[in-house]
Amino acid sequence: MRIATGSFTNSMLAQYNNLVSTESNLQSQVSTGLAVQSASDNPTAMQDTLGDIAQKTAQTQYTANITALQSRANVISGSLSSLQTITSRAGELATSAVSSDTSSATLTTYADEVNNLIGEVVTAANAKDPSSGQYLFGGTASGSAPYTTTTDANGNVTGVTYNGNSSVNQTQIGDGQTLSVDIPGENTGTGGARGLITDSQSGADLLNHLIALRNDLTSGNTAAITTDSANLQNDENNIAYQVANNGVQQSQLTLAASYASNRTSSLNTMISNSSSANLVNTMVQLNAAQTAYQAALESGTKIMQLSILNYLS
Repeated sequence: MRIATGSFTNSMLAQYNNLVSTESNLQSQVSTGLAVQSASDNPTAMQDTLGDIAQKTAQTQYTANITALQSRANVISGSLSSLQTITSRAGELATSAVSSDTSSATLTTYADEVNNLIGEVVTAANAKDPSSGQYLFGGTASGSAPYTTTTDANGNVTGVTYNGNSSVNQTQIGDGQTLSVDIPGENTGTGGARGLITDSQSGADLLNHLIALRNDLTSGNTAAITTDSANLQNDENNIAYQVANNGVQQSQLTLAASYASNRTSSLNTMISNSSSANLVNTMVQLNAAQTAYQAALESGTKIMQLSILNYLS
Protein backbone atom coordinates (compact mmCIF):
# COMPACT_ATOMS: atom_id res chain seq x y z
CA MET A 1 0.00 0.00 0.00
CA ARG A 2 1.43 3.48 -0.98
CA ILE A 3 1.00 6.21 1.55
CA ALA A 4 1.07 9.77 -0.02
CA THR A 5 2.88 11.90 2.52
CA GLY A 6 3.84 14.75 0.15
CA SER A 7 0.68 16.76 0.67
CA PHE A 8 0.97 16.38 4.44
CA THR A 9 4.63 17.47 4.41
CA ASN A 10 3.86 20.52 2.28
CA SER A 11 0.98 21.50 4.51
CA MET A 12 3.11 21.06 7.61
CA LEU A 13 5.95 23.18 6.19
CA ALA A 14 3.50 25.90 5.17
CA GLN A 15 2.13 25.94 8.71
CA TYR A 16 5.65 26.15 10.14
CA ASN A 17 6.53 29.07 7.84
CA ASN A 18 3.35 30.89 8.77
CA LEU A 19 4.04 30.47 12.48
CA VAL A 20 7.68 31.52 12.06
CA SER A 21 6.61 34.61 10.12
CA THR A 22 4.04 35.54 12.76
CA GLU A 23 6.54 35.03 15.58
CA SER A 24 9.21 37.04 13.76
CA ASN A 25 6.80 39.92 13.12
CA LEU A 26 5.70 39.99 16.76
CA GLN A 27 9.31 39.88 17.97
CA SER A 28 10.11 42.82 15.71
CA GLN A 29 7.15 44.75 17.15
CA VAL A 30 8.39 44.11 20.66
CA SER A 31 11.98 45.15 19.87
CA THR A 32 11.06 48.30 17.87
CA GLY A 33 7.81 49.24 19.55
CA LEU A 34 6.23 49.64 16.11
CA ALA A 35 3.11 47.83 15.04
CA VAL A 36 3.34 49.13 11.46
CA GLN A 37 6.66 48.37 9.81
CA SER A 38 5.65 47.95 6.19
CA ALA A 39 2.77 49.05 4.00
CA SER A 40 1.35 45.53 3.96
CA ASP A 41 0.87 45.58 7.75
CA ASN A 42 -1.70 48.38 7.55
CA PRO A 43 -1.68 50.49 4.36
CA THR A 44 -3.82 53.31 5.80
CA ALA A 45 -1.83 53.55 9.01
CA MET A 46 1.44 53.44 7.06
CA GLN A 47 0.30 56.26 4.77
CA ASP A 48 -0.72 58.38 7.77
CA THR A 49 2.56 57.64 9.54
CA LEU A 50 4.70 58.51 6.52
CA GLY A 51 2.76 61.76 6.08
CA ASP A 52 3.25 62.67 9.73
CA ILE A 53 6.96 61.82 9.54
CA ALA A 54 7.35 64.07 6.47
CA GLN A 55 5.64 66.91 8.30
CA LYS A 56 7.86 66.35 11.33
CA THR A 57 10.96 66.51 9.12
CA ALA A 58 9.78 69.83 7.70
CA GLN A 59 8.96 71.08 11.19
CA THR A 60 12.45 70.15 12.37
CA GLN A 61 13.90 72.28 9.58
CA TYR A 62 11.58 75.17 10.48
CA THR A 63 12.76 74.95 14.08
CA ALA A 64 16.41 75.07 12.99
CA ASN A 65 15.66 78.08 10.76
CA ILE A 66 13.91 79.87 13.61
CA THR A 67 16.82 79.24 15.96
CA ALA A 68 19.31 80.60 13.41
CA LEU A 69 17.16 83.70 12.81
CA GLN A 70 16.80 84.33 16.54
CA SER A 71 20.58 84.24 16.93
CA ARG A 72 21.05 86.59 13.97
CA ALA A 73 18.33 88.97 15.20
CA ASN A 74 20.04 89.18 18.59
CA VAL A 75 23.37 90.10 16.99
CA ILE A 76 21.63 92.71 14.82
CA SER A 77 19.95 94.08 17.94
CA GLY A 78 23.37 94.68 19.50
CA SER A 79 24.53 96.68 16.47
CA LEU A 80 21.30 98.68 16.43
CA SER A 81 21.72 99.52 20.09
CA SER A 82 25.22 100.87 19.38
CA LEU A 83 23.95 102.93 16.44
CA GLN A 84 21.10 104.32 18.52
CA THR A 85 23.60 105.53 21.12
CA ILE A 86 25.76 107.07 18.39
CA THR A 87 22.92 108.95 16.67
CA SER A 88 21.65 110.24 20.00
CA ARG A 89 25.08 111.57 20.93
CA ALA A 90 25.62 113.12 17.48
CA GLY A 91 22.30 114.94 17.81
CA GLU A 92 23.30 116.24 21.23
CA LEU A 93 26.59 117.58 19.87
CA ALA A 94 24.87 119.30 16.93
CA THR A 95 22.30 120.89 19.24
CA SER A 96 24.95 122.07 21.70
CA ALA A 97 27.02 123.59 18.91
CA VAL A 98 24.23 125.99 17.85
CA SER A 99 22.36 126.55 21.11
CA SER A 100 24.97 128.70 22.87
CA ASP A 101 28.04 130.78 22.30
CA THR A 102 30.44 127.98 21.65
CA SER A 103 34.15 128.64 21.35
CA SER A 104 36.22 127.49 18.44
CA ALA A 105 38.11 125.14 20.75
CA THR A 106 34.86 123.53 21.91
CA LEU A 107 33.69 123.09 18.33
CA THR A 108 37.00 121.41 17.54
CA THR A 109 36.51 119.07 20.50
CA TYR A 110 33.03 118.26 19.23
CA ALA A 111 34.46 117.62 15.76
CA ASP A 112 36.99 115.17 17.19
CA GLU A 113 34.23 113.30 18.99
CA VAL A 114 32.11 113.14 15.84
CA ASN A 115 35.16 111.79 14.02
CA ASN A 116 35.29 108.96 16.53
CA LEU A 117 31.55 108.38 16.08
CA ILE A 118 32.08 107.98 12.33
CA GLY A 119 34.56 105.17 12.98
CA GLU A 120 32.12 103.51 15.38
CA VAL A 121 29.34 103.63 12.76
CA VAL A 122 31.60 102.01 10.15
CA THR A 123 32.51 99.27 12.64
CA ALA A 124 28.84 98.64 13.48
CA ALA A 125 27.81 98.70 9.82
CA ASN A 126 30.48 96.12 8.99
CA ALA A 127 29.45 93.76 11.80
CA LYS A 128 29.43 90.00 11.17
CA ASP A 129 27.18 87.22 12.31
CA PRO A 130 29.58 85.15 14.46
CA SER A 131 27.69 81.90 13.80
CA SER A 132 27.93 82.12 10.01
CA GLY A 133 30.75 84.60 9.40
CA GLN A 134 28.47 86.58 7.07
CA TYR A 135 28.23 90.36 7.13
CA LEU A 136 24.93 91.53 8.56
CA PHE A 137 24.20 94.69 6.61
CA GLY A 138 25.28 94.02 3.03
CA GLY A 139 21.93 92.70 1.85
CA THR A 140 22.33 89.40 0.02
CA ALA A 141 25.96 90.32 -0.78
CA SER A 142 27.04 89.12 2.66
CA GLY A 143 30.41 87.66 1.77
CA SER A 144 32.42 90.89 1.98
CA ALA A 145 32.40 94.05 4.09
CA PRO A 146 29.50 96.26 2.99
CA TYR A 147 31.35 99.53 3.68
CA THR A 148 34.76 100.76 2.63
CA THR A 149 36.07 104.20 3.47
CA THR A 150 38.26 106.88 1.98
CA THR A 151 40.51 108.71 4.44
CA ASP A 152 42.74 111.78 4.43
CA ALA A 153 46.38 112.01 5.48
CA ASN A 154 45.34 112.15 9.13
CA GLY A 155 43.22 108.99 8.87
CA ASN A 156 39.93 110.87 9.00
CA VAL A 157 37.10 109.36 6.97
CA THR A 158 36.25 111.64 4.07
CA GLY A 159 33.95 109.33 2.10
CA VAL A 160 32.22 105.94 2.23
CA THR A 161 31.27 103.41 -0.42
CA TYR A 162 28.51 100.84 -0.01
CA ASN A 163 29.42 97.50 -1.61
CA GLY A 164 26.25 95.59 -0.80
CA ASN A 165 22.74 95.64 -2.25
CA SER A 166 19.23 96.37 -1.02
CA SER A 167 17.91 92.79 -1.17
CA VAL A 168 17.35 90.56 1.86
CA ASN A 169 17.06 86.80 2.23
CA GLN A 170 13.72 85.32 3.25
CA THR A 171 13.76 82.20 5.43
CA GLN A 172 10.89 79.75 5.83
CA ILE A 173 9.75 79.41 9.44
CA GLY A 174 6.48 77.54 8.85
CA ASP A 175 4.14 76.25 6.18
CA GLY A 176 3.78 79.16 3.74
CA GLN A 177 5.45 81.55 6.21
CA THR A 178 8.76 83.32 5.62
CA LEU A 179 10.63 85.99 7.54
CA SER A 180 13.77 88.08 7.13
CA VAL A 181 15.58 89.74 10.01
CA ASP A 182 18.23 91.25 7.73
CA ILE A 183 18.64 94.97 7.08
CA PRO A 184 20.45 96.26 4.00
CA GLY A 185 22.95 98.96 4.75
CA GLU A 186 21.60 101.12 1.95
CA ASN A 187 18.38 101.42 0.00
CA THR A 188 18.13 104.35 -2.40
CA GLY A 189 15.02 102.98 -4.10
CA THR A 190 11.35 103.57 -3.42
CA GLY A 191 10.47 100.13 -2.07
CA GLY A 192 11.82 97.16 -0.21
CA ALA A 193 13.43 96.97 3.21
CA ARG A 194 14.54 100.27 4.71
CA GLY A 195 18.27 100.87 4.64
CA LEU A 196 20.15 101.00 7.92
CA ILE A 197 22.68 103.73 7.16
CA THR A 198 21.22 105.25 4.00
CA ASP A 199 17.53 105.19 3.16
CA SER A 200 15.88 107.44 0.59
CA GLN A 201 12.39 106.91 1.96
CA SER A 202 13.25 108.24 5.42
CA GLY A 203 15.93 110.76 4.44
CA ALA A 204 18.59 108.87 6.39
CA ASP A 205 22.25 109.06 5.34
CA LEU A 206 24.04 108.66 8.63
CA LEU A 207 27.68 108.43 7.61
CA ASN A 208 27.55 111.32 5.15
CA HIS A 209 25.57 113.41 7.64
CA LEU A 210 28.18 112.75 10.32
CA ILE A 211 31.00 113.66 7.94
CA ALA A 212 29.19 116.91 7.10
CA LEU A 213 28.69 117.66 10.80
CA ARG A 214 32.35 117.08 11.58
CA ASN A 215 33.45 119.30 8.72
CA ASP A 216 31.05 122.09 9.76
CA LEU A 217 32.16 121.85 13.37
CA THR A 218 35.79 122.05 12.28
CA SER A 219 35.11 125.16 10.16
CA GLY A 220 32.78 126.71 12.74
CA ASN A 221 29.90 126.95 10.27
CA THR A 222 27.03 127.07 12.79
CA ALA A 223 24.43 127.84 10.12
CA ALA A 224 25.26 124.59 8.34
CA ILE A 225 25.27 122.75 11.67
CA THR A 226 21.57 123.65 12.05
CA THR A 227 20.90 121.76 8.82
CA ASP A 228 23.12 118.92 10.03
CA SER A 229 21.05 118.68 13.20
CA ALA A 230 17.82 118.26 11.19
CA ASN A 231 19.43 115.63 8.98
CA LEU A 232 20.69 113.69 11.99
CA GLN A 233 17.17 113.66 13.36
CA ASN A 234 16.16 111.68 10.28
CA ASP A 235 18.97 109.25 11.00
CA GLU A 236 17.95 108.90 14.63
CA ASN A 237 14.34 108.27 13.61
CA ASN A 238 15.44 105.64 11.09
CA ILE A 239 17.52 103.78 13.67
CA ALA A 240 14.60 103.94 16.11
CA TYR A 241 12.40 102.36 13.43
CA GLN A 242 14.96 99.60 12.88
CA VAL A 243 15.13 98.90 16.63
CA ALA A 244 11.34 98.66 16.85
CA ASN A 245 11.14 96.46 13.76
CA ASN A 246 13.80 94.14 15.13
CA GLY A 247 11.76 93.82 18.32
CA VAL A 248 8.66 92.89 16.33
CA GLN A 249 10.62 90.28 14.38
CA GLN A 250 11.99 88.74 17.56
CA SER A 251 8.45 88.51 18.94
CA GLN A 252 7.33 86.79 15.73
CA LEU A 253 10.18 84.31 16.07
CA THR A 254 9.30 83.58 19.70
CA LEU A 255 5.72 82.80 18.67
CA ALA A 256 6.92 80.71 15.72
CA ALA A 257 9.28 78.75 17.98
CA SER A 258 6.45 78.04 20.42
CA TYR A 259 4.17 76.87 17.62
CA ALA A 260 6.94 74.72 16.13
CA SER A 261 7.55 73.04 19.49
CA ASN A 262 3.85 72.34 20.01
CA ARG A 263 3.44 71.10 16.45
CA THR A 264 6.40 68.74 16.79
CA SER A 265 4.96 67.31 20.02
CA SER A 266 1.59 66.84 18.32
CA LEU A 267 3.18 65.06 15.37
CA ASN A 268 5.16 62.79 17.68
CA THR A 269 1.91 61.79 19.38
CA MET A 270 0.19 61.19 16.04
CA ILE A 271 3.10 59.07 14.79
CA SER A 272 3.09 57.08 18.01
CA ASN A 273 -0.66 56.52 17.90
CA SER A 274 -0.67 55.34 14.30
CA SER A 275 2.43 53.16 14.39
CA SER A 276 3.23 52.07 17.94
CA ALA A 277 2.51 48.58 19.15
CA ASN A 278 0.54 47.79 22.31
CA LEU A 279 3.38 45.95 24.05
CA VAL A 280 1.15 44.09 26.52
CA ASN A 281 -1.08 42.68 23.78
CA THR A 282 1.89 42.05 21.52
CA MET A 283 3.70 40.03 24.23
CA VAL A 284 0.56 37.93 24.80
CA GLN A 285 0.31 37.27 21.05
CA LEU A 286 4.04 36.47 20.87
CA ASN A 287 3.79 33.94 23.71
CA ALA A 288 0.80 32.34 22.01
CA ALA A 289 2.63 32.18 18.68
CA GLN A 290 5.71 30.63 20.31
CA THR A 291 3.53 28.05 22.09
CA ALA A 292 1.72 27.19 18.86
CA TYR A 293 5.02 26.86 17.00
CA GLN A 294 6.48 24.57 19.64
CA ALA A 295 3.33 22.45 19.64
CA ALA A 296 3.40 22.21 15.83
CA LEU A 297 7.02 21.07 15.90
CA GLU A 298 6.33 18.38 18.45
CA SER A 299 3.23 17.19 16.63
CA GLY A 300 4.96 17.13 13.26
CA THR A 301 7.91 15.22 14.68
CA LYS A 302 5.70 12.52 16.14
CA ILE A 303 3.72 12.11 12.93
CA MET A 304 6.84 11.91 10.73
CA GLN A 305 8.24 9.18 13.00
CA LEU A 306 5.22 6.92 12.48
CA SER A 307 5.90 3.59 10.77
CA ILE A 308 4.02 2.64 7.59
CA LEU A 309 2.43 -0.12 9.63
CA ASN A 310 0.54 2.56 11.60
CA TYR A 311 -1.42 3.33 8.42
CA LEU A 312 -2.39 -0.32 7.76
CA SER A 313 -5.64 -1.66 9.12
